[in-house]
Amino acid sequence: GSVRSLRDEGYLYEERGARHSTPAWTGSVSVHSQEARQVSDWAGRARTCLCCVTSRPVSVIREKLQPKVVTTMEVSTEGGAGAVGVLVGLLPWALSSDSLAHPSGGTGTPLTTEMSSWLWSDVLQTKLHPKSLCLVSSPGGDGLESFSQGEAVFKAQLEELEDRLHFFSEECDYLQGFQLLCDLHNGFSGVGARTAELLHDEYPGRGILSFGTCPAPSGDRDPCTAVYQLVNCVLALGPLCSQSSFFCPLSVSSSLGRRPGASAAFPQLLYNAALPYHSSAVLALALNTLTAPYRMSSSGFSMLHFAEALTFGGRKMLAATCSVPFPLAPAWSLPDALLPHMTSAPWRSVSPCQHPSTVFSQSVVLRGIPETRQTSSLPAGTRLPSSLHACESGSQVLQHYLSSLYSRALSTTHLLGAPCALGSTFPQFFSRFVTKDGFTMEQPQSEAPVVGHIPVMGALQASSALHQTLRVLCQEVSASDVRRWMNFSTAAVEQDDFREAVDTVRSLAHCYREGEESDDSD
Repeated sequence: GSVRSLRDEGYLYEERGARHSTPAWTGSVSVHSQEARQVSDWAGRARTCLCCVTSRPVSVIREKLQPKVVTTMEVSTEGGAGAVGVLVGLLPWALSSDSLAHPSGGTGTPLTTEMSSWLWSDVLQTKLHPKSLCLVSSPGGDGLESFSQGEAVFKAQLEELEDRLHFFSEECDYLQGFQLLCDLHNGFSGVGARTAELLHDEYPGRGILSFGTCPAPSGDRDPCTAVYQLVNCVLALGPLCSQSSFFCPLSVSSSLGRRPGASAAFPQLLYNAALPYHSSAVLALALNTLTAPYRMSSSGFSMLHFAEALTFGGRKMLAATCSVPFPLAPAWSLPDALLPHMTSAPWRSVSPCQHPSTVFSQSVVLRGIPETRQTSSLPAGTRLPSSLHACESGSQVLQHYLSSLYSRALSTTHLLGAPCALGSTFPQFFSRFVTKDGFTMEQPQSEAPVVGHIPVMGALQASSALHQTLRVLCQEVSASDVRRWMNFSTAAVEQDDFREAVDTVRSLAHCYREGEESDDSD
């Protein structure tokens, strides 16, 4: 897989018929023939059964050498407001949520392949704006592996990036801000960090919501790669947090450090966390759900106000959690579904951190609960099982539930009736307890159905779990002799700058301490 399936100039806005017109050339012509690139059965079937693709303008920076790397820009102008999304990274991780969890307009055959090399550009066939693509060459055939290499690429492409940002932002009647999605583990951490600084300087007063992705570490990762990923993460966290309205790392792994952490376990998902095809789909569902409050035209939240409600006290790094799918039985109402989880929320972390003991602030989104099932439907005179069943609206049910579970947290809630629709390219990794409509049964079905849409619950949280995550990250960096694995002068990273980056991460960790907890081990 690669981005070779995407045309450099795009064809979304070109005139009909111009794509196949014969060039008006009267001179001699030399004909060179080449065999067509072989398309595997799974890729061909995926293109055939994909019924709906995104039509939003996208700008992609593509690398000439393998592996393919991509930066994406897309403009959303719902309800007169606009937001520009900037995606930076290797294709299995630089994924827009709409690309992975996109509604399918037909009944195409679902893909169940376990291809570990699947890149979504092979099957999405994204319609691009003519200014969407530009080519860059990486410093080496292995792509960008260090933060400083990413900075060098950013500097080389700065003028063109500014031009494209201005072009797309001017298409918005009212520019809310920017959503930045970048890799943390490779050189595109440098591109993402410098892009956040550029957006902060060029567009003051606009929201900049940044998300950083990390793959689940595989067992065969060599020590040098592990150290590079550790250093890249430390160098990127400071600028991404300081220059963004908030920053949220996304990963199914529970650790940002060299030692691989346990992968998130979802009760009704039979997924392979080490497979980008699976893990990126989970992250896309989470991202699509968590960003709904400021993407919907009916929402009263702007990107900046959404971030300000979560980041008081200097806590500009957030953790993401998600319940995929939300456990809702076919005959249950929302109070019935929440009642078994009165002591612990049903979600799992999709950020590299453990379960929090304290939540300071959070934004919770629940989608896929029809209006008729948002409140209890028990007959009059029936004894209510809980206080949740006495609430008069779905929003009250959700707010009351969060108040009892997180009594000291500032919680904002968003309840959406429409479920998350799954396209035909979405992996069918659900257990036999999940119906085709995403409901959870008490008994397994005889055969696993094709799941077309599911209810999803997610939250962005400023929690104490981030203190331990950042603290362990600093400890691992301090315990590692990074000079043994990377030449600071060659990598353009000075030791003083690196120490300053570590101190910045350590200072950020202090914002998430509970009470007077000591931190002497730092």
